[in-house]
Amino acid sequence: MTETMTPPSEIPTGAGQVPGLVPGQAPTGTSAVESPLVVVAYHSGRGHTAALAAAARDGAGEAGARAVLVDVLSISDSQWTLLDEADGVMFGSPTYMGSASSAFHAFAEASSKRWAAQAWRNKAASGFTVAGSMNGDKLHTLQYFSILAAQHGMHWVNLDIPPGWNSSTGSENDLNRLGINLGAGAQANTDAGDEGVTKADLETVRHLGRRVAQVAGLLRARR
Repeated sequence: MTETMTPPSEIPTGAGQVPGLVPGQAPTGTSAVESPLVVVAYHSGRGHTAALAAAARDGAGEAGARAVLVDVLSISDSQWTLLDEADGVMFGSPTYMGSASSAFHAFAEASSKRWAAQAWRNKAASGFTVAGSMNGDKLHTLQYFSILAAQHGMHWVNLDIPPGWNSSTGSENDLNRLGINLGAGAQANTDAGDEGVTKADLETVRHLGRRVAQVAGLLRARR
């Protein structure tokens, strides 16, 4: 089943805009051409990961990056080229049976050509995932992403938000409410569509997108 998702209303749109591209605002003293490129490579089964991917893209754009979404289920040659040109890459997938989806695994295996050429070496990398359960073995999916990034020689970016919802004064509205720091984790009920993704989880992934863009910008400036 092919899923579609309407981008959040706050995403800038305009004539001639490349689909999925949020230019953002270039840092002071730089041009848009010099701003880092962040690609969010994701697969979504029920719309949950697509919602998170849009949040990651928005966050990267807010931090001054050019941010692009790539659905790995239908990745094109030109999108592979975008990944090769990116300064930062964010991996996203639902957690199915304790790991990333089969569609994401197929994308990862196809990236072996890039691994052979070390085409993604020294890029910033991070990831996010979602499952129906609060735990759902999501950490294993993030570990898989981080190992994939390590094999490509990328620099993994963690989530710098202290765990939330772990005290009597906390709530499900806290950022990083699932207490994961390797990347970003989210929970959404299996019988709900993208509307089932909580604002707290979206904002957590959005923050991670900003962080990846900032690190990608630093790496780009040092090259």
